[in-house]
Amino acid sequence: MGITERRLREKEKVRSAILSTAWQMVKEEGWQSLSIRKIADSIEYSVPVIYDHFENKEAILAEFANEGFRLLSKKVQQAKEKHKDPVNQLKAMADSYWNFALKNREYYRLMYGVGMACCEGGSLCDKEGFDYFIMEAIKRAIPKSKQPDAHVCLKYHTFWSILHGLVSIKIMESSPVSGELNKMVLDDAVEGFVKNLA
Repeated sequence: MGITERRLREKEKVRSAILSTAWQMVKEEGWQSLSIRKIADSIEYSVPVIYDHFENKEAILAEFANEGFRLLSKKVQQAKEKHKDPVNQLKAMADSYWNFALKNREYYRLMYGVGMACCEGGSLCDKEGFDYFIMEAIKRAIPKSKQPDAHVCLKYHTFWSILHGLVSIKIMESSPVSGELNKMVLDDAVEGFVKNLA
C-alpha cells in the first residue's frame, strides 16, 4: 500500500470515528449537546483535526440529516413499490413515514428541526427523494379523482402537512393524546385525503 492510499485510509478512519462519536453523543445527550470540542476530546484528537474533516458543527448535522433523508426515501419507496394503485401507495407511504419518524426520532428531529433551534440557512438538506415518491403517486391519482384539475403541489403540501404535523405532535409529546390515538388520527386524515382524490 502506497503512502497516498494509507493517508486516505487514515483520513476516512478519522472521519468515521468523528461521525460515530457524534451519533453516540446525540443518542445519549441530544442534538443540543453536540460540540466540536466534545467530539475531539472523545476521539482523542485535536480540534483542528475535526475541522480538517468538517467545516463546523452544522456540517456534521447536515451529514446526519442527509443520511436521514436517504433512509426515509428508501422506506417510502419500498412502501410505494408494494402497491400499483396510487391511492394505496399514498396510504402505505403515510404508514412508512409515520413508522420511520417514530423509530428514528433523532434523525427526524434534525431533518425537520422538531424541538430544536434550526440553522440560519434553513433546511439542512434536500428531501427530493421523498418528495418525488409522494408527488408521483399524487400525480397519478389526480386524473382519476373528483378533482382532475387539482394542483399537484397543493395536494402534496396538504398530504405532507398531515404527516409532518401529526408526527411532530407525537415526537414532541405536547399532546395528551396517546400514540395509538395519534396513529388513528393519521389514518383517518390520510383516508379523508385519499377519498378526496378517489
